[in-house]
Amino acid sequence: MKILLVHNRYQLRGGEDFVFEEESALLERHGHHVIRCEVSNDEIKDYSAFQRFLFSGRTTWSSAGYRMVERLARQEKPDVAHFHNTLPLISPAGYYAARRHGCAVVQTLHNYRLTCLNGLLLREGRPCEACVGKAAPWPGVAHACYRGSRAASAAVATMLTTHRALRTWVRQVDTYIALTPFARQKFIDAGLPADKIVVKPNFVDPDPGPTTNKEDYAVFVGRLSAEKGLDVLLEAWQKLGARMRLKIAGDGPLADAVQEAMQANPHIEWLGQLPYNAVLDTIGRAAFLVFPSIGYETFGRTAVEAFAKATPVLASNRGAVAGIVEHERTGLLFRPGDAEDLAAKASWLLDHPAEREQMGKESRAVFETTYSAEHNYKMLLEIYETAITHARSRAQLIAS
Repeated sequence: MKILLVHNRYQLRGGEDFVFEEESALLERHGHHVIRCEVSNDEIKDYSAFQRFLFSGRTTWSSAGYRMVERLARQEKPDVAHFHNTLPLISPAGYYAARRHGCAVVQTLHNYRLTCLNGLLLREGRPCEACVGKAAPWPGVAHACYRGSRAASAAVATMLTTHRALRTWVRQVDTYIALTPFARQKFIDAGLPADKIVVKPNFVDPDPGPTTNKEDYAVFVGRLSAEKGLDVLLEAWQKLGARMRLKIAGDGPLADAVQEAMQANPHIEWLGQLPYNAVLDTIGRAAFLVFPSIGYETFGRTAVEAFAKATPVLASNRGAVAGIVEHERTGLLFRPGDAEDLAAKASWLLDHPAEREQMGKESRAVFETTYSAEHNYKMLLEIYETAITHARSRAQLIAS
């Protein structure tokens, strides 16, 4: 099969970039011809250039993005064009270019951008669904939800509203990939056709293998920011005192708060931004991983990385991750935003090593059956084949 993979990279490498690279490598490993179509936001790195791009209307329709996808689709004649991120340099114009040359079009829904300007369904530290299901996301403009700017928010809102009116999301995409059942339902609530949305989780590749020799610390891995629940995590460890060590890997706007917490509690250690292999090693040796996010998320990659390392997860009972972690089987769930409940659940895990070890074994078993690369490949191939069938049926209808 010949597959065109399309992705607008971010300035700071994140989870979507990881998935794009891993799926590309996975498909090539199985003998498929992969054509990469990539652009980077480094092209509009300074803020003034970014503003000019947004306000030019090219977020709604990028002629350059159209030409780039159209050229590859015309030359390579791929069976499938699989889009990851199109904002802002490619724009939904890329769908039209791929469709013009008979490609089946697949879009992975890595975030909630099609119904929320900031892509998080989060505002002022709380879940927000003010724009879900609305024809135009004007509440997001009023609250300056995209980059803290009403003007920038209006530009993204114009893109969403225009393509809803054109029925781009319904007519130009054959299949959407949601990462969890929770995320799928949110997109259905937002108006995407349910029969076009399938669930396929992300995966970890290569398999790092389980770690059996655990140490007496918990670990948090992620951006040091409010939506990741860092305030809740630090408050919980203030309550735990010297009961257990906590290692924090990552960087972000709340780095100063982490440093202050370290000074107040010597059992908290900030590791900074670690190389990926070091992250996996740290997760593997941990007694458990803490995932305290206060937002919905669309997935929980660090939770799945913990499963791969046979490390149970203590997670917020909210959104996508609550569907990944099975309470009392692969970890524990605590009340979102409740530092006292987080501390209590952490204490329970500390006091029950045998149960914790069993949760780690169960986590590894779930990884092997659900989040391994080979399982993911089979799901991805089925999705492509279904999208191709849909595209051919559509072409026959047009021809008749």
